[in-house]
Amino acid sequence: MKKIVLAVLAVGVLFAFAACKGSEEKSEVAEAPAADDQYAEVRGTVVTMSGPFTDNDAIKFDESVKAFEQETGIDIQYEGSKEFEASIAIRVDGGNPPDIVDFPQPGLLNTFVKKGHVIDLNKVLDMNKVKSNYIQSWLDMATMEAPGGDIMAGIWGRVNGKSLVWYNKKEFDAAGYKVPETWDDLVELQNTILADGDSPWAVGIESGAATGWAATDWVEEMMLRTTSLENYDKWVAGELKFDSPEVRRAIGAMADIWFADGMVYGGRKSIATTSFGDAPKVMFQSPPKAWLHKQGNFITSFFPENLVAAEDYDFFYLPSIDPSLGRPVLVAGDIYAMFNDRPEVRMVMQHFATGASVEGWVKVGGAISPHKDSDLSWYTNVVDRKVAEVIQNATSVRFDGSDLMPGAVGAGSFWKEMTAYVSGSKSLDDSLTAIDASWPE
Repeated sequence: MKKIVLAVLAVGVLFAFAACKGSEEKSEVAEAPAADDQYAEVRGTVVTMSGPFTDNDAIKFDESVKAFEQETGIDIQYEGSKEFEASIAIRVDGGNPPDIVDFPQPGLLNTFVKKGHVIDLNKVLDMNKVKSNYIQSWLDMATMEAPGGDIMAGIWGRVNGKSLVWYNKKEFDAAGYKVPETWDDLVELQNTILADGDSPWAVGIESGAATGWAATDWVEEMMLRTTSLENYDKWVAGELKFDSPEVRRAIGAMADIWFADGMVYGGRKSIATTSFGDAPKVMFQSPPKAWLHKQGNFITSFFPENLVAAEDYDFFYLPSIDPSLGRPVLVAGDIYAMFNDRPEVRMVMQHFATGASVEGWVKVGGAISPHKDSDLSWYTNVVDRKVAEVIQNATSVRFDGSDLMPGAVGAGSFWKEMTAYVSGSKSLDDSLTAIDASWPE
């Protein structure tokens, strides 16, 4: 009897063990991806990424990719650094690059492209989808020369617009001034303000060791408005000299505004000694000392406190001078490049070519999308929405030229010599000759 009882107990244990085992197996099956899961191959994988986003920007980036991570099961591990340029050079040149790198300056990316370190996106992404979601200019700026020929070196993510003219909206409207749609309208507005006894423009280029960068932005704007994109690209690449008719014409268009009597508050002599951040503040004095200020959308952080966008201040697009050149916009932004080729990395890069990749960031503020499939309704910040509209309406865009030039020029002689010319301590001839002489061989 005892043997029978033991046998029964043994069978019960076996049944219990089998039931438990079956339950575990069912649980495992339930957790495994379905056979038709399009992300089955990449679930549980990791994609490493490095860039300059830190602090709040890093948090916003992480939040913006969270929905994609949850859908695909890919973990995008982003590492931001305030010493990004130095650290990424060590990793890439040392043969240990992240899967994806976010470059705030395409010029830095270009140095790695020339060394053959960057994967050609033409070979790994659905380029029909990519090309359909950007205007041609973004694609042009992402095309770079590698040792084996031109490649598509990156995908544009978050961007910013610079071709903006700010004004004191309440006073502007009260004065009866109208936002100019064309360059002729802008000239008429300038003349009207002069006739009313005020200076149209507030301009300052002082910025410590970086004094002069604001002047280079103006030259870049005028290059886009007075000559072709091809000439702009040649100029940035050092193939079109500063001492050329095209660049002289652009600088002349700037000088026509900056050096004319009464056109700039404080006159030409004040421009080089007025901080770029202080310059627009005179628009908000009572009464305004000047009425217009050209700068990127970051400048609002230098405005007096408690001003409300679209009520106390607003901006308009700096009009094109030559209608045949369309509506060019000077931009800055982030371009994402691929250094390691795996299915999950391809999938992340393909995602970055869509508006969905920045939708979350756009909605909380601080990001502008260059993608055609993005929606203006995403923008809860009125300034961001208007900047996005300017970029969406652009017929062409080009990156900040000085950021693309070799450091000795773009962040060196170009800044320095424009400051010398504007202040009157050097002639234009001497300044242009000095910049060309500084170009690395």
